[in-house]
Amino acid sequence: MITVRLRHLRISPRKVRLTTDLIKGLSVKEAESQLKFLAKRSAKPVLKLLNSAVANALKNQSSSRENLYISGVRVDGGPSLKRWRARAMGRAASILKRTSHITLTLGEKDFPAAKVSKKETVKQEEKAAPERKGAKRPLSRIVGKVETKSKILPRKKSFIPKKPHQDESQSKIKFFSRQTFGNAKKIFRRKSI
Repeated sequence: MITVRLRHLRISPRKVRLTTDLIKGLSVKEAESQLKFLAKRSAKPVLKLLNSAVANALKNQSSSRENLYISGVRVDGGPSLKRWRARAMGRAASILKRTSHITLTLGEKDFPAAKVSKKETVKQEEKAAPERKGAKRPLSRIVGKVETKSKILPRKKSFIPKKPHQDESQSKIKFFSRQTFGNAKKIFRRKSI
């Protein structure tokens, strides 16, 4: 694990985090391509820091470039430079020129040499699975072929009976009244009617 730091970068931490959040967990190759074409000012110093970390890993730990990935990036606030700006009626307002401290950590993955296909894993399971007594096929093969027969029934239409004391005109007036408009609650009331 390689850790490198960049201190007192004259960009605010909030802006640098937009860049570093893009490359967290990526491989070194993917992160470099992201940073090369990213249109942010903080991308250039972060790319420089990443290249420094990769060079340290290759020299000190003799690891291969393909196995390296960014395991963590942390951006902390550094000291702020205080500046002043003239405002109305003889007042002055403060401006904080913020700085950042970036800590980048590289990890090393051990990738498998070749991917094994699903057919090969099934054949290996068949060989390794114990035979059941009286059965011709292994247990794993039988369990894999379970079929379920389910019918999809049509939906029943819900029927809401009308109340006997209300006719259609009263129900429409109630439904489209200004107070409730259906089931929705009143959001605002007009002052002029």
